[in-house]
Amino acid sequence: MHKLLEGKRIVITGAARGLGFSFAQACAEQGAKVILCDILAERLQESTKTLRLQGYEPESYVIDLADPVSINQTFENIARNGVIDGLINNAALATGVGGKTLDEYDAELWDRVMAVNVKGTWLVTKAALPLLKQSANGKIINIASDTALWGAPRLMAYVASKGAIISMTRSMARELGEYRICVNAIAPGLTKVEATEYVPQERHQLYENGRALRGEQMPEDVTGTALYLLSSMANFVTGQIIPVNGGFVFN
Repeated sequence: MHKLLEGKRIVITGAARGLGFSFAQACAEQGAKVILCDILAERLQESTKTLRLQGYEPESYVIDLADPVSINQTFENIARNGVIDGLINNAALATGVGGKTLDEYDAELWDRVMAVNVKGTWLVTKAALPLLKQSANGKIINIASDTALWGAPRLMAYVASKGAIISMTRSMARELGEYRICVNAIAPGLTKVEATEYVPQERHQLYENGRALRGEQMPEDVTGTALYLLSSMANFVTGQIIPVNGGFVFN
């Protein structure tokens, strides 16, 4: 049976846990050689081992998205094993950045969120480009958030960073089209993963009650969209922002 990503080499940042690991697992199941990147060294090792026990052959690298040197060294190592066909910019700082009004944020936290979520996404993409340009149909997926579409309160820095990801996606798509690189964004709703356990129950309830498709959102609700965008079926899809949130907001 033909697999969607047979023979493709896909890099996923923030891949040690949560939605990032779900992306890695789904891509591996569809025949891709997955490359897991994360700052959480121990969790990254565990996740890599899990995939190997499942019969896959992942690569993994510890990376710090706030450190350009770390990013460049990581992609130098990745390049030793060949080109890449896809990049999922999933890593983001989300834990501990909510629950503050805009006047309660301090500049240090704001700068840290922007350094990882926005600048880090740009730097990773920049480092990946020489390898993506060598692919016949390179694909980039930026993971945004539907919070940037409806303006979630008391989450200003995170919302602003994800709004930037949406704008960057459109600009990247314009610039990289000449290389046949498709750039799209997925804007998930609140998804049940380890990183969202800190979110107040009332916010979870708000989402569950407000979705056209009622109930919790699970990682597997998002991975199918990523597989489509990475596959040859989406070779003429670029610059799009796709909310995957059960109809909590419509784009």
